[in-house]
Amino acid sequence: MRVFAINPGSTSTKVALFDGEKCVFSKTVRHSSEELARFSTLAEQLPFRAQAISDILAEEGVDLSDVEAFVGRGGGLLPMEGGVYEVTDLILEHSIGGANGVTHPANLGPTLARRFAEANGGRAFVVNPPDTDELCGAARMTGIHGVYRHVHLHALNLKETAIRHAATLVRAYEDCDFVVCHIGGGISISAHQHGRMIDGNDIVGGEGPMAPTRAGAVPVVEVLDYLEAGHGVAETRRLCMKTGGFESLVGTSDAIQIIKRADEGDVVAKRAWDAMVYQVCKEIGAMAAVLGGHVDGILLGGGLVYEPRLVESVRRRCGWIAPVTAYPGEFEMEAMAAGARRVLSGAEEPKTYTGVPVFAGFSD
Repeated sequence: MRVFAINPGSTSTKVALFDGEKCVFSKTVRHSSEELARFSTLAEQLPFRAQAISDILAEEGVDLSDVEAFVGRGGGLLPMEGGVYEVTDLILEHSIGGANGVTHPANLGPTLARRFAEANGGRAFVVNPPDTDELCGAARMTGIHGVYRHVHLHALNLKETAIRHAATLVRAYEDCDFVVCHIGGGISISAHQHGRMIDGNDIVGGEGPMAPTRAGAVPVVEVLDYLEAGHGVAETRRLCMKTGGFESLVGTSDAIQIIKRADEGDVVAKRAWDAMVYQVCKEIGAMAAVLGGHVDGILLGGGLVYEPRLVESVRRRCGWIAPVTAYPGEFEMEAMAAGARRVLSGAEEPKTYTGVPVFAGFSD
């Protein structure tokens, strides 16, 4: 089973070709800000991104004619259950249009997958998109009538990390309970119960720990005071996703620089780093409570997990809950390919995207 995975990012496009579980080809092409500035809308980037992929394949002599499945990083879709979805016209419409209100290059993934699938005679899929929403009922509630919680998480990497760790326990993901974290430019902390991600923080909505470019949870009254002090809504919204966290506190989102400055005695950098780690541990404890204390493992993924002191800090604070296991980096490309293989082999049935959010409020 040969699978081609496509992952459009903010400043890059990643592709990888898998033959079974083996990655036989992987490449990342970087896009300069000047290149991307030529496009006023996300949709206008499609020919540019597609050509970049075609150029890579031509340069490396990679033939896709025998590829059975093409998987694009999902984005822009309305809340749905986790799983593998065959790319339909509705998925294309919603992803390019950003039906969920989020504009990110990942929204281009389904269209790119469909284009290359049609050109090579394969099937097109998306796997566990960022809008995967499997919250339990209690997790949806807020204290404001008619206002409910939704989640945007690194669902693809979170679920793949959990699936892989369950395999090391010689168990199925559906038989395990985990607290799974993605700790990188954004930070997702999630509770997985018997194969469903029943709670987690909304990294788009400003929940959870601060991150290199995200403010994390801030008391509502403080946000209101910030607005009344003359800061605009657009500026405040950017703090949630792009200019908060380390960027706001220290002036850089480069975690390596933050750690280096902290080691050299920079009090501000150390305070910011320690606060982020503290908040990660605090959220892990919250997710453990969601699982009733029945936690088969605390799993750490994402780029910042390469820092051993972060892992040790989590072990020191949270190791009493369950064993802490580090999976530095990410499994996004592998996760996309694995999802397609499960469908191709008949181990999993593909789901159909309805365009109807999985939750639209309680009926009573």
